[in-house]
Amino acid sequence: MRKELRLRRRRDFDAVFRRGRSWHHELLVLRALPNSLEHNRYGFVTPKRLGGAVVRNRLRRRLRESIRVLPTRCGWDVVVSPKAPAAAANFQQLNRAVVDLLVRAGILAEDAAAGETPA
Repeated sequence: MRKELRLRRRRDFDAVFRRGRSWHHELLVLRALPNSLEHNRYGFVTPKRLGGAVVRNRLRRRLRESIRVLPTRCGWDVVVSPKAPAAAANFQQLNRAVVDLLVRAGILAEDAAAGETPA
């Protein structure tokens, strides 16, 4: 993911956690806050309780890829936090959870939300 598409500063993460709205799924928590940019910025929080570095990095890679291919509306800061069951989930389950949360948050583009069918 390109540098400008990532949340990197602690104050950006803190703003999303303090002022953003959250949506929950059995595998993930999505927090979002509107920004004034022409693009979205994404951050991923994977705590050590999920497992070792290999497990946490695998989760981050899967979540990044899941979000990268989706057409989303611009102007959001998004933080995705996996819950403990996400460590055992496969890519398709994580992808469905991401799509579900982005639809509920109103961030997924309408044409993609209508055409998405759960597998």
